[in-house]
This record gives sequence, C-alpha cells and structure tokens, in this order.
Amino acid sequence: MGMAEKSKNWVLMVTAQTPTNIAVIKYWGKRDETLILPVNSSISVTLDPDHLCTTTSVAVSPTFDKDRMWLNGKEISLSGSRFQNCLREIRHRATDVEDEEKGIKITKKDWENLHVHIASYNNFPTAAGLASSAAGFACLVFSLAKLMNVKEDPGQLSAIARQGSGSACRSLFGGFVKWEMGKDETGSDSIAVQLADEKHWNDLVIIIAVVSSRQKETSSTSGMRESVETSLLLQHRAKEVVPKRIAAMEEAIKKRDFPSFTNLTCTDSNQFHAVCLDTSPPIFYMNDTSHRCIEKWNRSEGTPQVAYTFDAGPNAVLIARNRKVAALLLQKLLFYFPPQSDTDLNSYVLGDKTILKDAGIEEMKDIEALSPPPETKDKTPTNKYTGEVSYFICTRPGRGPVLLDKSHSLLNPETGMPK
Repeated sequence: MGMAEKSKNWVLMVTAQTPTNIAVIKYWGKRDETLILPVNSSISVTLDPDHLCTTTSVAVSPTFDKDRMWLNGKEISLSGSRFQNCLREIRHRATDVEDEEKGIKITKKDWENLHVHIASYNNFPTAAGLASSAAGFACLVFSLAKLMNVKEDPGQLSAIARQGSGSACRSLFGGFVKWEMGKDETGSDSIAVQLADEKHWNDLVIIIAVVSSRQKETSSTSGMRESVETSLLLQHRAKEVVPKRIAAMEEAIKKRDFPSFTNLTCTDSNQFHAVCLDTSPPIFYMNDTSHRCIEKWNRSEGTPQVAYTFDAGPNAVLIARNRKVAALLLQKLLFYFPPQSDTDLNSYVLGDKTILKDAGIEEMKDIEALSPPPETKDKTPTNKYTGEVSYFICTRPGRGPVLLDKSHSLLNPETGMPK
C-alpha cells in the first residue's frame, strides 16, 4: 500500500453543509426506479441553509473496519441500495489524495480498500416533512467527493446524488435549479443545472407552515410508484403539461415575473395533488389545515402577492413577493393559527426573526392583539385554528453546498467517531 507508513492511526476528515430545496414545478414519478430517472423535469428553489440544512462530516482511516453512518447522533444502516449506489459511484471516481502535514498519501487504488465514517445532522426535525433526504444525500455526495478528491463538477455530482434521492440532485446548487429529466437510459443526462443564483431574485421571502400531522404520510417512494402505475392524469401531466410549464417557469424566473411565477407554482402544486387523488388507492397529502392556508389568502389584492406550494405532506410553503408582503402574511397566519398558550414565541417562529419584527410582533401578547384581516370584516365571528400549525419557518432563497472548517466537525479528529 502507498499509504503513509509512519503511522496507521491517522484520520482524514471533511465537513460540509448542504441546503434543502422546495420544488415549484414538481417531480412525481420515476421511469427507472433503480437509477431514479423521473417522468418529467422539475424546478426548485434552494432554501437558505442558515435555516434549513444538513451538515455532514466524512472521515477515512486505515483503522476503520467498515463503512458506518450516524444520523442526528444515532447509527443507521448503510446497507440500503441508495447509500450503496452513492458510495460506489463516488469511490469509483476517487483520485490520489495527499496531506503533507499529516504525512498521508492515498492513491486512487487505496480508496477501494479504505472505509469511511459519516456523521450527518439536520438542523430541522427529520419528521417535519421538509425534504431531509434531499439535503442529506446531496451532502453525503458533496462531502465524500471533497474527501476523495473527486474531480467531477456539481452537475456530474448531481447525477450521483440523484441515485440517493431524486430531489437531492437539485440541492447541489443554490438559487433556482432545474433537474433535467434527460433521455439517456443510463441516466448520464438526468442532472441538475442552476437557472439563477440566490441573489438573482432576493426580494422573495418564504414562510413554511409546519402542519401538525397525526398520520404518517404515504412515503413519496411508494406514492410515486402507485401514481405511475394507476394515474392516467400523471401520464398526461408528464407528456403534455410539464414541458410547457418548465419553459414558462424558466422565463418567469429569468424576468422575476411574480404573477406568472405564482400562477405556475400554485397550479403545478394543485395538479401534483390532483395526481395523488387520481392514484388508486388515492393519496391524501394535504389536510384541512393545508386547505385553510390556501383559503386564508389575500384574494382582494389585484396582482398576486403570495404563491403557495405543497410537497408530499401537509406543510404549506408560502412564497411572498417581498418583505413587506411577508410581514403582512405572517400577521395573517399568526392571527388564524395562533400558538398554544404554553408555546414560546421563539420556538413558534423560526428562521429569519426579522420578519416577526417587521410584523410588529415582539411577544405572545402581540399575537393576541392582532386585529382580523380586512377580508373578514363582514363575516364575524372569525374562527381561529389554535395548535393546527406546529411552527413557522421564515426563510429565503439560499446558496448551494459549502465546506465548513474543523470547528463544525461532527466526528472526533483523533478517533473518527461521533463527538
């Protein structure tokens, strides 16, 4: 072996952070289950990693006897095909690595026999239904590629992340991202491309209502499979509807045309959920709270001020045209969906707290003092839906993956075990 003869107990480590993303033109349905090739292209906005992200540390050492992974402090199995595919594809592209300081030299050949330790942490609850697998697999692939000195660009890496989780390919870029469905049956052209960076449309503010959901959702993996097998609407959507919407959405993003963006985002979310209803047996992701989030809309403004989109779960993702609209939207949401009396405001509105300040809300009593939104004037008394929303997250379009310094590491630099 070409590895440093000096000592056998060195540990080499890399830590990275990757954002999550929310699709505005939805991915629903695979044409190839193993390679994770979609039936249509999709477009997403990457969310600010300060508010929603995965941090992953990956380490290699000759003392490790097998690949191991810990998620949020708990060891998980790497035996699943999705992990295995990502690990295999990255190892296959590894190149020579030299760390002169530590006197370590790893050749391309050595990587085949070396094992890795992976520790990953989501700064948001995994169960909240906020695309944790997207950020997770993107981060796994990005950090391993850095550790193993993989020379591929983010687009090519996205084709590997895609084999972990379809939407993960879109988390390798910031801003607005398109996942090209591709034509090749090997999947080589089913990759993510950046349409615009996070600074391109930085007026946008995104408020996510994390809806208290008692039932476990149909997993998106099995839901998609059932839709592909049983929904005629899905066939029509993939062939006739989405290609036109992709083109129109690219244009809307390029021109920062908010009315078109809103129309496309809302109708595509609606159609995705219609496909779910058109599946046998039908899949219900949205619940009463989700529907209320749409109804409590400002229909009185002439031009659209807020777009909504829902993924495979009840959470509402609301995209406000600018900060001023976001502050009004947050007031309205807090009026209709106040927290339980024992909730701390700090844990009810997460992320960018300055929107809360813009809305004039400093403490709980300010929520109680909110006056009914203008459209309710004639329809008194107003229903409030206390406790239906677990919490809100205020965020914005954000950047793609980055490397972090040693201080953020989740593994002990001496042993390569979780800290």
